[in-house]
Amino acid sequence: MSPAAPGESGLTYILPLKSAVPDPGDELAAYLSWLSTRAEVIVVDGSPADVFAAHTAQWPESLSRGLVHVAPDHETPMGKVGGVLTGLGLASHERVIIADDDVRYDDESLDRVARALDTVDVVRPQNYFDPMPWHALWDTGRTLLNRVSGGDWPGTLGVRRSVLHATNGYDGRALFENLELVRTVVAAGGRETVLLDACVRRRPSSVRHFWSQRVRQAYDELARPARCVVQLAALPVALWLAIAGRWLVLLIIAAVIMVAAEIGRRRAGGARVFPARAAIFAPIWALERAVCIWLALGARVLWGGVPYRGQVVRHAATPMRTLMARHAEARNHRPRESGDRSA
Repeated sequence: MSPAAPGESGLTYILPLKSAVPDPGDELAAYLSWLSTRAEVIVVDGSPADVFAAHTAQWPESLSRGLVHVAPDHETPMGKVGGVLTGLGLASHERVIIADDDVRYDDESLDRVARALDTVDVVRPQNYFDPMPWHALWDTGRTLLNRVSGGDWPGTLGVRRSVLHATNGYDGRALFENLELVRTVVAAGGRETVLLDACVRRRPSSVRHFWSQRVRQAYDELARPARCVVQLAALPVALWLAIAGRWLVLLIIAAVIMVAAEIGRRRAGGARVFPARAAIFAPIWALERAVCIWLALGARVLWGGVPYRGQVVRHAATPMRTLMARHAEARNHRPRESGDRSA
């Protein structure tokens, strides 16, 4: 995507943001400055007033190019959803990209997602970590397995604004908010695509944040019962094999997981962004998930949900059958279209 005036690109980029301290350094400022020459940029900032003001002071170049910096006007238990809905209300364009503050598009990935939104309603690109410290390699093991089992869930999505307007948004109680958004769009008659080869860089979190996310991410699987059952079964099976001294069987299972991850790494050209050593971490992630899924279930039983940012969140995501019933009217009145639908 060549640099263009934000109004000419036909693309809106929404960045929901909330931070207790101002963004350190000028890396995000440089990214927003670059981005604001290629899209309409809306930063919905739920940070405290002093941090909000500090962000405004850090982004003068982007603001001069039309970047919109506002506080959220939707209150939702999952604050990101409120930020997204606020941004959608301000968006000028039909094609919208939603991205976390650690996501870094380039021209190629921005163009791929934007063009895909000409023909479908919601797009899942592929995130990869760069740089890739040990904990990012660990998390990449999960990513590689997801690439052979329905696609990964990145920190960014593309969506057509009108589809979400037709549903009055999506449930702000859902912990797995990206799944909730995609399910809502599909339930309203929208079409989804997974772009495994549209690789979007993501900056790794801190090690502390990585550890804090282990049980929370496992809790997401309560929204996908089939996966949840398989993951719950993994730990008892592994313990039984270990007690029985079936170490060779355990090694074979670990090898199969690594092979599956390697297939995911190579799929759709993924080897250009995922290092080979990441596949080694897939069995480690599988073991982590086998433990954490039980901790997540225990949190549901004992506390009614999983602790997250000072609250207990119960709702992982809404079942598809519930959303299909809720959005039947939007689905039935949706025009049958094909080809280019760009606004």
